[in-house]
This record gives sequence, C-alpha cells and structure tokens, in this order.
Amino acid sequence: MAKKAVATLRTGDGRNFSKVIKMVKSPKTGSYTFREEMVTKDTANEFFKS
Repeated sequence: MAKKAVATLRTGDGRNFSKVIKMVKSPKTGSYTFREEMVTKDTANEFFKS
C-alpha cells in the first residue's frame, strides 16, 4: 500500500508539496517537540520563520 501512496504524490500536484519538520521548545517543561506538516515548496521557508 505504501507504494500506491507514494505513486500518487509523485504525479500531478503532489510534486509541489514537501514534508517539513520543525523542533519547538515547550515553554512549560523546556523539552522539545516536533511539528510536522505538509506544505507547498513555496511556503516552506515561511513555516520555519514562524
């Protein structure tokens, strides 16, 4: 099944998306958590700036 999901992302508009992962520090505990999102390649830099 994984092959089918990957194949659909490679055709059409799927090539315009990237999975971005950002490490965010928690203000309460001080530990780090990870935020993952699928964003367009144009908005990837904006995701890391925010």
